[in-house]
Amino acid sequence: MTDRYPQLTEQYAPDAVILGDGDYPRHALPLRILHNARYLCCCDGAGAAFIKQGGMPHAIVGDGDSLSPTFKQQYASLIHLINEQDDNDLTKATHHCMSCGARRIAYLGATGKRDDHTIGNISLLMRYYREFGLFPVMITDFGYFTPASGTCRFDTFCGQQVSIFNFGCTELRGDGFRWAPYAYSSLWQGTLNEALGTEVQLCGNGCFLVYRAFSPLKDNRLS
Repeated sequence: MTDRYPQLTEQYAPDAVILGDGDYPRHALPLRILHNARYLCCCDGAGAAFIKQGGMPHAIVGDGDSLSPTFKQQYASLIHLINEQDDNDLTKATHHCMSCGARRIAYLGATGKRDDHTIGNISLLMRYYREFGLFPVMITDFGYFTPASGTCRFDTFCGQQVSIFNFGCTELRGDGFRWAPYAYSSLWQGTLNEALGTEVQLCGNGCFLVYRAFSPLKDNRLS
């Protein structure tokens, strides 16, 4: 069986959107997904930022360390405080959305501000995919990350920049790329590849993370 991963568009409607407290989205596509969210869960300080922008989330989840006492009191009906430190706020928000029945979750604002948080949050996509059985996607102002496994087809455009990060494959091959994929032993080795047409295919005996960049001519314009 071959799984297909279409290009993200402004019509993408996941079960839930989680807004992290990293860089607030500026690109038109993640902004549209954010404001059209059928269920929006914010991580702590991201809730305050979203409300400041004039929005209102369905839930604010985290340990509450970045929220003022006044804010906590004013929005008590939205706030779900979880004090355990085994998981970060992004994972706490993920558990909350799962409890509401969400399986397809889009993550926005999960990168930026701190490099260590950025790396940690991106790597969590594999945990959500492998351990939680979710279909997550992490969207930035420049592109989006999708975890996958087995044989998969990804919709692309000619010249689209595509990076592949290997998470356990000892066999990995692909079609439609400028440079043939293989079972990379280091994360950097699969970066900066390029789609030759409207589709690429990957086939591996494990999991991998695929990054597709937005078009530098159109989609990367910041609003």
